[in-house]
Amino acid sequence: MATAKAQIVHKQFRLDTRKLKRAQKALDAATESEAIERALDLAIAEHERNRLGAEANQRFLKSGIEIRDVYRALEA
Repeated sequence: MATAKAQIVHKQFRLDTRKLKRAQKALDAATESEAIERALDLAIAEHERNRLGAEANQRFLKSGIEIRDVYRALEA
């Protein structure tokens, strides 16, 4: 998800080495920096999927569709 003009900055973080190595292995990243980049990309993509799902759900609810239980298990 790299942008056309990505701005790279140097940051200092205190991270758990074991967790970083596990993420690097899980994400099949060659370097720790690449693992962090991939993890951030995954977090951003997941947020976008959740946002789109919530929007679709709101459109569905606003459509006024009637949901019926064909087995009548939910009717009191």
